[in-house]
Amino acid sequence: MEQSLLNQGVTLMLVGMGTVFVFLTALVVAMSLMAVIVRRMRPDTAVVDISDEEIAAIGAAIRRHRCK
Repeated sequence: MEQSLLNQGVTLMLVGMGTVFVFLTALVVAMSLMAVIVRRMRPDTAVVDISDEEIAAIGAAIRRHRCK
């Protein structure tokens, strides 16, 4: 027996939505795993000593940028 056009459309919709759902789920899992791996591989951030002059220069640069 032949499927009606409506049944074929619903079947196609479910297959398409299922495919997209599976792909997006796999993408989220892959990106989460990559984030964990990158965090483990990243070296520890060292404490950087910034002088008062450097802080003042950075503040002046930000103020000048915002005034433009």
